[in-house]
Amino acid sequence: IKGPEGPPPPEVDEDFEDQQNMVARLIHTSLKGSTLEAHFKVLHVVRKQFGAGGAARLRITLPPVVFSALKLTRDVVAQGAEAEVSIKKVFQFLHQTVQALAEQGSPDTALRLYLECALASDAAANEPITYEFFTQAFLIYEEEVSDSRAQVSSLQLFIGALTRITCLGQENRDSLVHKCAGYSSRLLKKPDQCRAAYLCSHLFWTEAVKDSENVLLCLKRALKIANKAQEVASATSTGESVSLGLFVEVHNKYLYFFNAGNEAVTPSILQGLMELIRNEMQNSDNSNQTVEAFYSSTLSHIQHQKAQGGEIGERFAALAM
Repeated sequence: IKGPEGPPPPEVDEDFEDQQNMVARLIHTSLKGSTLEAHFKVLHVVRKQFGAGGAARLRITLPPVVFSALKLTRDVVAQGAEAEVSIKKVFQFLHQTVQALAEQGSPDTALRLYLECALASDAAANEPITYEFFTQAFLIYEEEVSDSRAQVSSLQLFIGALTRITCLGQENRDSLVHKCAGYSSRLLKKPDQCRAAYLCSHLFWTEAVKDSENVLLCLKRALKIANKAQEVASATSTGESVSLGLFVEVHNKYLYFFNAGNEAVTPSILQGLMELIRNEMQNSDNSNQTVEAFYSSTLSHIQHQKAQGGEIGERFAALAM
């Protein structure tokens, strides 16, 4: 099929891409002012100028403007009460800029930038704005992200960002955590659901939060989904190695929290998982070298921990190899 005559449209023109990337690099390296106020004024001028460029340019040129504004937030926070720029106005600028990017057809980039903004507002200890940035990222996820791989990637970003947040009160944090848990249960594929479930366990084990019981609930849910995936694989004779690998992944996550001192994860739970994995491997018709090597490395890690002595060695001593 012969394409249309004439030059390709800007969004697929390599020369156009190179030109816009050069502009973006210039923003990254040179956009600043002699004072914080001057820097903020320059940001407004640049955004206004770029706004006339259209969606094809904005998806490349607006992100560096956002990162320059994020740097400004750090400088404003560092100066505290002496700063000549209101931190609230900088966050308003960021919100408007990322929203414009989302409206111009770059929702995936906007989602990531909203989370970067949430981390910046958390550093400024501004709970309402932090919650608002997360809310906007969740809205983009619900309205724009339909591809299963993109959903998994986005969920990983949500969890990673939330584990670093410290300024949220209990009610707001619980609301966002429950959102993530809900998203994980609605993923299309069972392996993705399983991995998302055990990743959610990290939301309950951070520097500020140590919720042993909810960690265990997430891990149990992941194991239950892995069991369902194994049942489907056995019934259809497809994906058996993938589902077996899920058991090893969940076991490794249990080991992580056991090593971290989570009292809800007991040696008996780990022992039961090890026996389950051994039985599944023995009963499997199709051996998988990758899964076997993965589990062998896990056992080697346990043996290494047992040999360390001290508190760690004592904790792992209860595990029979």
